[in-house]
Amino acid sequence: MRTVIAFAIVAVPVPALAQHEGHGQPEGEKPVDHSAMDHSQMDHGAVAATSGGPVLQGLKLDIPKPPEAPPPAAAGSGPPRAADAIWGAEAMRESREALARENGGMTLFWVQGDRLELRSREGHDGFLWDIQGWYGGDIDKLWVKTEGEGEVNGPLEDAEVQALWSHAIGPWFDLQAGVRQDLTGPERTHAVIGVQGLAPYLFEVDAAAFVSNKGDITARIEAELDQRITQSLILQPRMELGLSAQDIPELGVGAGIDHFEAGLRLRYEFAPEFAPYVGIEQEWKLGDSANFARLEGEDPSVTSVVVGVRFWF
Repeated sequence: MRTVIAFAIVAVPVPALAQHEGHGQPEGEKPVDHSAMDHSQMDHGAVAATSGGPVLQGLKLDIPKPPEAPPPAAAGSGPPRAADAIWGAEAMRESREALARENGGMTLFWVQGDRLELRSREGHDGFLWDIQGWYGGDIDKLWVKTEGEGEVNGPLEDAEVQALWSHAIGPWFDLQAGVRQDLTGPERTHAVIGVQGLAPYLFEVDAAAFVSNKGDITARIEAELDQRITQSLILQPRMELGLSAQDIPELGVGAGIDHFEAGLRLRYEFAPEFAPYVGIEQEWKLGDSANFARLEGEDPSVTSVVVGVRFWF
């Protein structure tokens, strides 16, 4: 029996035993001693050349330069309106007109009530309106402006309306010219010339000079700035400066700086088209205008607390 077992062990193939030799803990590789190697004789460039990456050294890239001459004459020799042959001249004419109209050639209208407010002053309450609108295109427009003020349950103190032709003289400003009609006081009709637009730092500016049918020369400069506190809450500082080239006693206007107004209005836009506001405004009559006001028993310096609404459509 022992002889049979011994014979069986001897008969086991050597490769079968070899398969189990590697199940033990493998021996770690011995570190390579680089001190005995001469790296100066090795061609490291050959590694880069055979690594599959691009080799740009010595490569001549024959990229043609863009032509400096104008395009050849044959480039514009095709039919000017090739689509007419496919869709028909009438259909393409309507399409071109619609494209021009929808990309700058449209005729639009716009109306804004910049200030429509009640004013609480010491001694009496008043109201004020400042509304303007235009009709036209990008370059030429017809502007209509009206503003005025008065006492609650009292007469109008001042009112006017302007009709102006407006022509764009740049991306930010329009040149305006037309007529102004005063609706209160001594009758006056004025020729108007001015500019209106957006100054640097987003100041909205409206400046105009007036020459009346009586020969009076006056001017007015208005500027305002929207400062967003949030997306809907906006603080608007505003100023107005009035100038006159001569005394106009019947209007209570003195030569030089006639009046100066400065105000702050805080509005909340429930929608871009509708925004109620509250604010405060201070008005000073200066120079001879202040003297005319005192002669009429008026205070040349007036502070008003205002509440109103700004709208546009």
